[in-house]
Amino acid sequence: MGRTIGIDLGTTNSCVSCIIDEERVVIPNAEGSRTTPSVVAITDDGEELVGQVAKRQAQTNAKNTVFAVKRLIGRRFDAPDVAQARRSVPYDIVEGPNGDAWVELQGKEMSPQEVSALILKEMREIAEDHLGEEIEDAIITVPAYFNDAQRQATKDAGRIAGLTVSRIVNEPTAAALAYGLGEQGSGAMKVAVYDLGGGTFDISILEMTEGVFSVLSTSGDTFLGGEDFDNAIIDWLADDFEMEHGVDLREDRMALQRLKEEAEQAKCELSSAEEVEINIPFVYTPEEGEGPLHIEKTLTRSKLEELVDHLIERSLDPCRTALQDANLRRSDVDEVLLVGGMTRMPRVQQRVGEFFDKQVDTSVNPDEVVSIGAAIQGGIIGGELTDVLLLDVTPLTLGVETAGGVFTPLIERNTTVPCSHTEIFSTSVDNQTMVPIHVLQGERSMAKDNKSLARFELTGIPPSPRGVPKIAVTFQINENGMVTVSARDQATGQEQSVNVVADGGLSDDDIEQIVKEAQAKQEEDQRRKETIEMRNQAEGLLYSTERSFDMYGEELPPDEYEEMAEDIAAIKELLDDASLEELETICTTLEAAAHRLSEAMYDAVEGAGADAPAEGDEAVADDV
Repeated sequence: MGRTIGIDLGTTNSCVSCIIDEERVVIPNAEGSRTTPSVVAITDDGEELVGQVAKRQAQTNAKNTVFAVKRLIGRRFDAPDVAQARRSVPYDIVEGPNGDAWVELQGKEMSPQEVSALILKEMREIAEDHLGEEIEDAIITVPAYFNDAQRQATKDAGRIAGLTVSRIVNEPTAAALAYGLGEQGSGAMKVAVYDLGGGTFDISILEMTEGVFSVLSTSGDTFLGGEDFDNAIIDWLADDFEMEHGVDLREDRMALQRLKEEAEQAKCELSSAEEVEINIPFVYTPEEGEGPLHIEKTLTRSKLEELVDHLIERSLDPCRTALQDANLRRSDVDEVLLVGGMTRMPRVQQRVGEFFDKQVDTSVNPDEVVSIGAAIQGGIIGGELTDVLLLDVTPLTLGVETAGGVFTPLIERNTTVPCSHTEIFSTSVDNQTMVPIHVLQGERSMAKDNKSLARFELTGIPPSPRGVPKIAVTFQINENGMVTVSARDQATGQEQSVNVVADGGLSDDDIEQIVKEAQAKQEEDQRRKETIEMRNQAEGLLYSTERSFDMYGEELPPDEYEEMAEDIAAIKELLDDASLEELETICTTLEAAAHRLSEAMYDAVEGAGADAPAEGDEAVADDV
């Protein structure tokens, strides 16, 4: 096995690192920079540009220059987040073949995986030029809250770039790995990794003990990052310009690109300065009337904080969720590590410190630490580093749909991976020879409210009464967070399985809202789930009671027989639309009927025994 590089495939910038003689090395590009812009462009003559050279020509080729493509990977074209992105970027976001969000450059439609592959290929070439050797293996980092489809899409991008992706690692986990290496002997530590990058936000709580890194919980928001801070400044500039001149600069591709570049620069400068001058000459030239229009404004740090404070506060909700999932109080956290370029903003550092009531750690380079962690993971896999063990977790709950549309979890979120879990299920109707398996990911009680990952069928089941077949459903998650699901009929050994893979458009459009929605609707979901489960119970009781009634109903007195027949008919009519309270009454009625039928059955058996001739007696025929 050759050298394994670690790549932080970022929304705004990407970085590549490796381990050389057990030392962590961040590899600079040809221009000497240790990070490379995650920008791709296609020129008029069809040349593909990546990195700084692509970023330089963005103003003159705005329509064919793509940035922040990581925000589109695995998202549906009609998702609200994609609609928001379409309004804030100068390039065209189009609907792909499967309804997912793609981009169009020089008339060519490209998936986010293809664009990401160009960036990964550039990072690979940077490493090869520096190391003087061919690179095939890589560790690639992703936001902790990326779902299975988004992780698979990232892995596909690596394969398109000619890389063998040895492992997909969560970004905050990689950061903690880089931060904590060499800390052995310092005792157990609980570290909160607050990762606010260009396009995504993650929070992970980890425990480090003698070289073992255990992820206790993770949460996040896959559409919150530096791009949103830039857009807040863009909207401030554009709204003011529109009020003064009646022109929305966001409708002009070149003007929007210039606003974007100025906003990003102003945001960065205000991390060290108290105010910055924004000058954009000739930003718009009307077809008639006054001459070229310019933007000349002063943006202060306090005004920027006012514009983006809601974004900073939004990042604290996942922090609360992660602490709750880890069963920790804020005071239980020993260190708070800041990762991602946006954590350079003083207001972000201040609010995170206030939230955790601790001095935040800014000792690491937030742009480089993730790729260093990925390289360390590569060193662990390659055997170059042997004193570190990484235990990561799955970000969302996985399960299957069961009778009545209920979501039945098999692997809970924040379960340590790799992992495996098996549960036994059965059929819901008589003589069922096929069982559909619907694989889902999410936190809601009902299947329809969660993300559908895959569907397959287990066939060849021998016809049997409902509830008799035993179907073992197994979920396996590997170290990359990739999922395999299998179903096996225990009687026949018949088995089917599926690798849950991304189709380019299978990602949940609102993945970052899943847990929040689940919490907001927990009471409603619980009642719906209880209703479904009670209906399933009532259907089972009705099934068994009807069978007993057919067999032993005639043993009842005529008035009881008629009353029970009417009750069963009424229940069958009412069952589908019954409320939870009505279903509880139905179950009580059916249980009473089942008990009465049991008594009639035993009475019939005892009566038959009394009429039977005693041993040794002869049966005497009645007279004719």
